[in-house]
Amino acid sequence: MKTVRLVLADDHALVRAGIRSLLESFAGVAVVGEAGDGPEALELVTTLHPDVALVDISMPGLNGLDVASRISESGLSTRAIILSMHADDQFVHRAFRAGAAGYLLKSSNGVELELAVRTVASGKEWLSPALSKRVIAAYTEVDRLDPVSVLTTRQREILQLIAEGHSTRDIAARLNVSVKTVETHRSQLMDRLGIYTVAGLVRFALKSGIVRDE
Repeated sequence: MKTVRLVLADDHALVRAGIRSLLESFAGVAVVGEAGDGPEALELVTTLHPDVALVDISMPGLNGLDVASRISESGLSTRAIILSMHADDQFVHRAFRAGAAGYLLKSSNGVELELAVRTVASGKEWLSPALSKRVIAAYTEVDRLDPVSVLTTRQREILQLIAEGHSTRDIAARLNVSVKTVETHRSQLMDRLGIYTVAGLVRFALKSGIVRDE
């Protein structure tokens, strides 16, 4: 049996430790890296090329959906599973639309975790049994209702950083782009959402689950 190499990403150390313990109890599954935020997770995937990346949907710097999107866009063979507390259709849709191969609820048990990892590693998709598979077939309708779907990956990334309290200069430095580029993306995302204040963007990011209210 080929060993499934996995990178685990969650910003809560205790949660990550518990999941890692479960994963390491499965025969033929090896956790080759751990990350506490989105950029670190993406760096580990790019460096280690694991078979599976199990990533929390809400992480600082870059959320799990955008990590999955970057992995998909990069052409890497790594397949992402989103780990989430959200059972809403819109979150499930966003995950698969971003290129994730699986969506696992945090309320799942160890058996479901193992099945999810093995299923995704084998090239198939996984959706927690507690969720109806109708959400996968409902992409078009959800797209029409989900305002986040109108944003590009970079716009979502900048929105998250704005909502986390980073300044324009800080965002530019983090993304290695000019301040003007960040301002252009911010202006475009404001136009797309019809929201023209930073406070409004923060409220939208919290309501849509792009960042957590902690």
